[in-house]
Amino acid sequence: MISTLFRLVLACLLLPCLWAAADAQAVSFPELNGPVPGHQDVTYLDLARMVIPDLKASGDGFYNGSAPIEMRHILGGDEGGAPPETISLPNAAMLAIKAAGKDRLTMLFDLGQAQDSAEGFAVLALYDLAGKPRLLDAVNVGTDRNSYFRDPGKLALGPGDDALITISMHFNSNQGYAGTMLIMVRNDRFYLIDAIYTFDENYCAYRRTQNLAFRSLGGHKPYAPIKATVTDETVPSKESCDEAPPKATSHDISVTYHWDKAKSGYVKNSDAFEKLSAENEKRF
Repeated sequence: MISTLFRLVLACLLLPCLWAAADAQAVSFPELNGPVPGHQDVTYLDLARMVIPDLKASGDGFYNGSAPIEMRHILGGDEGGAPPETISLPNAAMLAIKAAGKDRLTMLFDLGQAQDSAEGFAVLALYDLAGKPRLLDAVNVGTDRNSYFRDPGKLALGPGDDALITISMHFNSNQGYAGTMLIMVRNDRFYLIDAIYTFDENYCAYRRTQNLAFRSLGGHKPYAPIKATVTDETVPSKESCDEAPPKATSHDISVTYHWDKAKSGYVKNSDAFEKLSAENEKRF
């Protein structure tokens, strides 16, 4: 199981990215013991306990608990592992969204890893705060060791709907792995639009990155088309290395998702991301 200290160090390393996300898309990290706006008698800890019923302050700035409630994995089927036996949270990420024209709150709880597990357990929770706060849905979005809201954390599908974007990742000295989940809310439940996997390399002779960007194309009802683009770029270094640097290259790989009324879901116009993932696996 990944240690609390490692998770804290990793969070510190990623703070600049997280602050950028907070500024761009209103992702925030409220104190769990703080009041929920509009509900002075309800704290974010009360919301968290709807997911982790026995969560409580430990006195060292963390909140400890055991098993979360039962939930499905966003990928469906038998995907996803078990949560760790002991949960230790410093905070949770919060993001307000629109769903079917209604205000909704989402929170992302990265619970860490179970012992001997290769991936973390991260809960994405959906709340209705109109009246008495209610938990509407919760799913595990963890596909790697550490999970966050991506930058940006949401994407407009129309005037009254937002898609959510989470990322799970880990890295070592030379490689970085990331799984990005593009998620929508319908009938107050989470539905996966697509899972996109990217892979970065950083060696003496070169650096290869795969940067993912999303764009809402607008102009369609009930939901706008979404264009996702991975920019795959190789930049040779100027260092003296044992191997010759590759040529500098850069190309875009794009997929567009359109709403299909008959299927009640988004469909994509290409399997380009699946091919990219298969190519990346050969480089692991």
